Amino acid sequence: MSGRAQLMWDEAVTGYDFGPGHPMDPVRLALTMRLVEAFGLDGKLRVTAAKAAGDSTLRLVHRSDYVSAVRRVSADPAAADGSFGLGTEDDPAFAGMHEASALIAGQSVGAADTVWRGEVLHAVNFAGGLHHAMPGAASGFCVYNDAALAIARLLELGAERVAYVDVDVHHGDGVQAAFWDDPRVLTISLHEHPRTLFPQTGWPEETGGEHAEGRAVNVALPPGTTDDGWLRAFHAVVPELIGAFGPQVLVTQHGADTHIEDPLAHLAVSLDAQRAVQQACHDLAHEHAEGRWVALGGGGYAIADVVPRSWTHLVAIAAGEPVDPAAETPEEWRHEVYARTRQLAPSRMTDGRHPHWRDFEDGGYDPADRLDQAVLATRRAVFPAHGLLP
Repeated sequence: MSGRAQLMWDEAVTGYDFGPGHPMDPVRLALTMRLVEAFGLDGKLRVTAAKAAGDSTLRLVHRSDYVSAVRRVSADPAAADGSFGLGTEDDPAFAGMHEASALIAGQSVGAADTVWRGEVLHAVNFAGGLHHAMPGAASGFCVYNDAALAIARLLELGAERVAYVDVDVHHGDGVQAAFWDDPRVLTISLHEHPRTLFPQTGWPEETGGEHAEGRAVNVALPPGTTDDGWLRAFHAVVPELIGAFGPQVLVTQHGADTHIEDPLAHLAVSLDAQRAVQQACHDLAHEHAEGRWVALGGGGYAIADVVPRSWTHLVAIAAGEPVDPAAETPEEWRHEVYARTRQLAPSRMTDGRHPHWRDFEDGGYDPADRLDQAVLATRRAVFPAHGLLP
């Protein structure tokens, strides 16, 4: 083992830019990297860039005609007419779309490569986690599904069991679709209920295809879920399933849009709870996958206040150098935030919360509690397929 952790970074990933006014502002990536650097974390792990994913790699998940369509509108954005999901309000075409999207995908595939080959234990690509892209279409701000491509590369390299845990506020529909009938992949998504949020999928009854029953797991959380409920749901579902499945590697997606300040969704989670789940994913990788952990970013549209702090905590945990939540954000970073966004930066690496949760096994199930109803629906739907009691 040549090192503990690796951060995938190429400044050119900020070219993934849908244009002014789009929520997916690439400044969130640049500000995250500047905060990582301000804390000196870039000296605590290996920072490297991988090549953009080539067509043969993209075709591990995506159809050839779709990749060709992305190339066409990348060269001539005016040609986008909404086909293949390109040129829509969510996914407007932009010059260089293919190159930027393939570069982000390449970072996640590269992360999977280095972890599987034993070069590092942990690898992070916070520019990744674009989990809505489908085999033949862009969707939900996502062009190429780097998370699914990372998993596909792991399978190509010989992995027999890969677990994917997605805690973005939106359902990880593209990753679920890519491995719907593949028993080698366990996908777990915790997200706001599809009745109230895009993409309107991720019901507990979605449990996998004929040959992979129980391999798709969905926890549909009620709007307004706070730290305690979010953590209760995570710990009531994820650890037992990971333990029963026994993955050789853990891939996780850490969209920061569960946060109470995020403008596009309706959960009420704090930065401190997000950090707690990041740490829990790290620990699960060590308990069940010999430490092999590929961690990705995802959504998150509070671009100055939330995203950079959340993903800097993720990088720090992967590096084995966690940042004290009470730590002040470095002054030079706060100046950078104001210069880039004209927003005042947060002064500390915490929201001042001390999240805790009541274990699902302690005190029983409250039939009047919507959170408990959601958890039990998921456990009833998939736990028996893994030999577990709901």
